[in-house]
This record gives sequence, structure tokens and C-alpha cells, in this order.
Amino acid sequence: MGLRRVSNEVRLNRDQEPIFNVPAIVAVLILVICLVHFVRELILPDNVDELLVWTFAFVPARYDTGVLADNLIPGGRWAEYWSFITYALIHADLTHLGFNAIWLLAFGSPVAFRFGAARFLGFFIVSVSAGALAHLFTHAGTFTPMVGASAAISGTMGAATRFAFEPGGPLDMWRRNRIPVHRIPAPPLTIVLRNPRVIAFLAVWFGFNLLFGLGSLPIIGAGQSVAWQAHVGGFLAGLLLFSAFDPVEPREI
Repeated sequence: MGLRRVSNEVRLNRDQEPIFNVPAIVAVLILVICLVHFVRELILPDNVDELLVWTFAFVPARYDTGVLADNLIPGGRWAEYWSFITYALIHADLTHLGFNAIWLLAFGSPVAFRFGAARFLGFFIVSVSAGALAHLFTHAGTFTPMVGASAAISGTMGAATRFAFEPGGPLDMWRRNRIPVHRIPAPPLTIVLRNPRVIAFLAVWFGFNLLFGLGSLPIIGAGQSVAWQAHVGGFLAGLLLFSAFDPVEPREI
């Protein structure tokens, strides 16, 4: 009985993987975006809120010298730099906020457990910046502000693709014994892209985002649509730059 009880306790400990918990850095990021939204909704008057959005959202027209954006868009020259990141902290409405918070919790948690807080924060910044660059490239000169953390969430999806389908990983449906996400060795990208499950996931993800974009679903208001190109930019950053942030020894081939 004693040995069986010890064995059961060991098994339970192994089954309690970090993926089911919330890393502190993910909780802090969700708290920050929630605080920003509720301050906007409950405290700031409409005119101040509008000024905040235009100052910290990502507006492609800022980078078009032909439209004299400095005189038309609040924020000045420095906003050209900080808005590559700050747009991710602003959300259009409660539905937009809730949707992004849930997905950041789901996909950000395993990646944050693997990277650690400092690396994950750097990864978050790189992903949202890549999303902004992709949006700028496809919407040059437009005055519609882009907001939301979707590019960073897409980045965590891209990063998770590099290890989640590996044997013993969180999406390996054929094994009961899971390896903690911070210990799964990730193979090179060329090997990952030979995995049929990864290929299927990529096809579904890109197909879904393409349809999502063509559907012109509202994000900020009437006539405004989901910035699906920013999703693609963030996802590719997570997929391609994963190794630059991953502290786990790569799998030997």
C-alpha cells in the first residue's frame, strides 16, 4: 500500500504540468491590458480617450511623409517608435479584450513557461512589432488606427508550433505521459515542417485568417476590419525567430 501510494503521488506530480498554470508574466500582461481598457471606459472622457487612441495606436499614415502626418496625428515624432508596441495594449471593446485575453492565456502560458519572463517579454515585443510592420507594408498611408494584442498572440501560436506537436508535447494526442513544456527539445524548423500535423495546423491557421480577413469582421467600429496581416506578421515572427528566444537545448538530429 505504501509503495502504491508513493507511486500514485509521483504520477500525479508528473501529470501536473506547468501548462495548466498561469505564468506571472502572462498574468501581468493581461492585467495591464485590462487596466488600460477599464481606465479608458470608466475614467477618461471621450475626447481624452480619443486622443489616447490616436497617440498610442498604430497608424500607418504616421510614416507617410507625403501627408504631413505629424501635423494631423497626435503623438509627434516619438509615437512613430512607441506605437509599434503600445497599440497592443489598447482594445476596441470588451469583446475584443476578452477574446484576446483568453487566447493569450491559452497560448502565451506554455510559451512563457518555456522562455521565462524576460525572454517572453522580449518575444512579445518582437511579435507585436512584426505585426505592425506587416500591417504597415499592406496599409501604407492609411489613417485607420490598429489596436489589439492579436499579433503577439499569433506569435505565441507560431512559437508553440515549434514544440507542441513533438513527442510528449501538449498536442501529441498519442501519448498519455506529457513532458513539461519547458523540457521538450525542439527540432530545427526544417524538421518541424515535415510533420504532417504541423502542416495541417499551418493550413488551417492561415486559411482561417484569410477567411477572417475577407469577411471584414468589425474590430473598432463600422467600416473597420480585422488586421489579419498583422496576425500573419506576428505568427511568422514566432515561427521563424523561436530559436532566438528558446533556452531549451535543441533536439539532436
